[in-house]
Amino acid sequence: MNDPTSPTPDHAATAPALSSDDIDALETLLDDLRTRSEEIPQWEFCDGFLTALVCSRRAIGAAEYLPMLLGDGAAIDVAEGESLPLLEPFADAAQQAQFLALWQRRWNEIEQALDTDVKTLDDERTFEPDVMDMRGAVAALSEAERAELAGQDIPSFAQVWALGFMFAVENWPEEWQPPRDKETAQWLDEALDSIVALTEDDTGTPSVSMYAEDGPPSVSQARVELFGEAIWAVYDLRQLWKSVGPRIETLRKAPEPGRNDPCTCGSGKKFKKCCGA
Repeated sequence: MNDPTSPTPDHAATAPALSSDDIDALETLLDDLRTRSEEIPQWEFCDGFLTALVCSRRAIGAAEYLPMLLGDGAAIDVAEGESLPLLEPFADAAQQAQFLALWQRRWNEIEQALDTDVKTLDDERTFEPDVMDMRGAVAALSEAERAELAGQDIPSFAQVWALGFMFAVENWPEEWQPPRDKETAQWLDEALDSIVALTEDDTGTPSVSMYAEDGPPSVSQARVELFGEAIWAVYDLRQLWKSVGPRIETLRKAPEPGRNDPCTCGSGKKFKKCCGA
């Protein structure tokens, strides 16, 4: 599989978008991984994490981000061009390959959407975070089924996705440092604030259901508007880092010794009478 952080120019045209069956396969796969590691997140969290990687200033390789998402966080030492070793949560190489193939397709899908010039959220080409209205799903259950879930903390609409996005931001903070240009820095802050807002609980009065058209109200209108703002924020972040470009690593030159200091060559002479002459 190609490294998702360095796709070919026509990558998005070569891979179809994930279908509902593909998403089901990912969720089933993650459920199986969770039997071997309790820390494996839900797919919605993974989708937010993946989206942040697509928007990141630096192209972060799979050897860095997969251990952060599915393992102990320690980057894998893999030479360029070499395949990843089998990661601990996966049952075998075939299962890992299946996950990576689906992950690649979702990466391509997101990248293509964010690089497409759309004017409204109604455009069918617009980026769509893979989120679920869990409260709507619970509200649609029978009274007995809801009683079994009593006391459990049910996340708000898009909250898990936003947490996944910010998890990536927080783990690579150097790639999200504000640029020196004040206007661009404000642009960055406002975009991230829109996503952070979704990490908070929806405390508004439920008025719509994002789970089913005729479902019980489970999401406030304010939440729906925040979700829309977060989608545009993702577009902004993608374009911001593409316009600013990657960080330039500069080597700091060691300070030159004073003329009366001992010479750095170790001769025992003063600098002014040795290398500084």
